[in-house]
Amino acid sequence: MKLKPVLLVLSAALSFNAYAQAPIVIKFSHVVATDTPKGQAAERFKQLAEKATNGRVKIEVYPNSQLYKDKEELEALQLGAVQMLAPSLAKFGPLGVKEFEAFDLPYIFPSKTALYNVTEGEIGKSLLKKLEPKGITGLAFWDNGFKVMSANKPLHNPTDFKGLKMRIQSSKVLDAQMRALGANPQVLAFSEVYQALQTGVVDGTENPPSNMYTQKMHEVQKYVTVSNHGYLGYAVIVNKKFWDGLPPDIRAALDKAMKDATTFEKAIAQRDNDMALDAIKKAGKTEIYTLSVKEQADWRKALLPVQQQMESRIGKDLISAINKEAAK
Repeated sequence: MKLKPVLLVLSAALSFNAYAQAPIVIKFSHVVATDTPKGQAAERFKQLAEKATNGRVKIEVYPNSQLYKDKEELEALQLGAVQMLAPSLAKFGPLGVKEFEAFDLPYIFPSKTALYNVTEGEIGKSLLKKLEPKGITGLAFWDNGFKVMSANKPLHNPTDFKGLKMRIQSSKVLDAQMRALGANPQVLAFSEVYQALQTGVVDGTENPPSNMYTQKMHEVQKYVTVSNHGYLGYAVIVNKKFWDGLPPDIRAALDKAMKDATTFEKAIAQRDNDMALDAIKKAGKTEIYTLSVKEQADWRKALLPVQQQMESRIGKDLISAINKEAAK
């Protein structure tokens, strides 16, 4: 009879040890395919993080809107239903952090060098800080690339957009961009775009080539214009309460894994977009057109007024600071 309390204590201790050794699970949700730059980087982060923490952390990656569509995932993160996301930068405007919409401004980044001057410098750090009052910690900027336009008619000049229904993300800047071209912007979740193009709900869209190819949009779009008019990037974010509650050594290991995954992601983004554009061409269903120097100048002329229109929303000083960094 005297052994019973001892057995109970041992049982409780074993249960506690089993609980203590259970891995910390991080659900990482995103809306694109696994073979996109973001999808591959999420898998790389999983490998690096699990190795760096000796299995104390388990990363569960859910691609292709398996858990949440892009309109739902930020709320899920804030509620703690998932711990990590990599949403496109346009998603933070509707959340109330309108400064991120600067990344949507047409022709604001003339090159990747100009872009990295912003994302890897003080402007990028200050933007990520603005997410903290929303219960979000920003860990890194991930790259996708510059966007192409697609439709079922050739898009060589700004006038070619007149009356077209063009799918956009939920972004006031992208709305203004399409209206400046004479198009009718239509907000749709990323997971719904292929069907909308296939059924004619929308006439066209904009995407980096890797997103277009992996979602098979080229199968339902006859024409692609390599315009490089806009940029699509992501911020890797975590639930702030969850992140702050991690043991410091775990957080440090995850930070290092994220840094290495980010270096990997940036290295493959341009390569994957180049490969995707080549694959679209080889598929033979889509005619690819690259703007001439004059045509691109006409597009810039049509779209640059959007920067001025958005000054009161995004902040004139921020737009000026980005233009200054981009000019270095």
